Amino acid sequence: MESAVEMVDRLRSGELKPVDILEECLAKIEELNPKINAFVTLNEKAREDAKSVDTTLPLAGLPVAIKDNVETKGLRTTYCSKLYENYVPEEDAVLVERLKKAGAVIVGKTNLPEFGLIAYTDNPMFGPTKNPWDLSRTVGGSSGGSAAAVAAGMVPVASGNDGGGSIRIPASFCGLYGLKPSYGRVPCYPALPIFVGLHSEGFLTRYVEDTALMLDVVKGRDSRDMQSLPDDGVSYLEAIKEPPDNVKIAYSPDLGYATVDPEVEEIVRKAAFKLEKFGEVEEVKVSAPSLEPDLVTKVVLEVTTFLGERMEEWKKITFPPYLGFFALADSLTYREYIKIEEKKMELWRSLRKVFDEYDFLITPTVAVKPFEIGKLGPDEIAGKPTTPIGWMPFTYPFNFTKQPAASIPAGFSKDGLPIGMQIVGRHYDDVGVLRISKAFQDISPWQDKVPSL
Repeated sequence: MESAVEMVDRLRSGELKPVDILEECLAKIEELNPKINAFVTLNEKAREDAKSVDTTLPLAGLPVAIKDNVETKGLRTTYCSKLYENYVPEEDAVLVERLKKAGAVIVGKTNLPEFGLIAYTDNPMFGPTKNPWDLSRTVGGSSGGSAAAVAAGMVPVASGNDGGGSIRIPASFCGLYGLKPSYGRVPCYPALPIFVGLHSEGFLTRYVEDTALMLDVVKGRDSRDMQSLPDDGVSYLEAIKEPPDNVKIAYSPDLGYATVDPEVEEIVRKAAFKLEKFGEVEEVKVSAPSLEPDLVTKVVLEVTTFLGERMEEWKKITFPPYLGFFALADSLTYREYIKIEEKKMELWRSLRKVFDEYDFLITPTVAVKPFEIGKLGPDEIAGKPTTPIGWMPFTYPFNFTKQPAASIPAGFSKDGLPIGMQIVGRHYDDVGVLRISKAFQDISPWQDKVPSL
């Protein structure tokens, strides 16, 4: 399957027409979406947009799917909640605005867990998204619909966002590349005030260079998001053409607290040490504190505070697993919310020791293989009981620290399921993470393997 970069080259040369590639995508969606449930809304104007797009623009008519918690002018945006069932935004999110300006054609909106609060894609409006590699398994979340759409070949690129692993987890479960950029690298406006200080916009792609291409057109400051970063002035797509040299990479199988499926750990370990071709790889001991309860506290307090007067209405129509949030919210205090800041500093003190010495930190992306639909997670890992989010211990720490972090396919399990490897960079080193990711892709490509749908 060709990359989005190659598609854009053919679109710009006139060899490929935007209308033709869109029709291929729509045919795939018609065929596969009933099985997978990746798309929840299609853009009725997509064909019209494809006919009128300027193919001299950077994306030249490339079809792109948008996660349904990113606002799209004139196109329903539900957050996959019945509270927003008929919401049609009057403006585009900055991400969408910039994609359109660059010549992207918006195909439609993709599924997620209600409000993106958990890493399992299911909700009362649209139901679960199924993993293209095994339809009995989950795609993870929260950018699960986007990941499934790309993995199944419905679209070459889809947007995602990540407040605790929501790009990296479905990338791992679906055999894709997914980078959580540095916090603020891509402006986030307008957005619900959930995951404030944690949330990064990004993409799910089959190739590292496709993510670099997309970030080149959407990164940079926008005054509507006061926390957005100035453009770093670097073309990521050009920068990754230069392979890394003499880098120092730390590998941690557990961050000091995680329990990991042995098969997952073995596959990721072998993948990590392949990078010795570009420098030094060393296993390190990390003694990071687990902020699992702190992540739950932050999310629960923010969503219940945000909904305010609509809480009683939401209780009647919410995704049933969320009902436990309400009792927890009633028991929490602002003092506990403030304590999260103390734990974040403790987390960074432990991780800073690693990044003072090493350029990158590698871990598994997820502690387990994709698990069965109908469960929010496994009951145990490696024979040990686990908590409801104990299977996702590696991603959210780097939302708290705001570092760039990617998931890249490391290999496949014995039963043919994708396993992801997380690559974490120093603060603001998005280019470095993309470059080492591209280097790994070059020596360990995975794109020849596709789901047999």
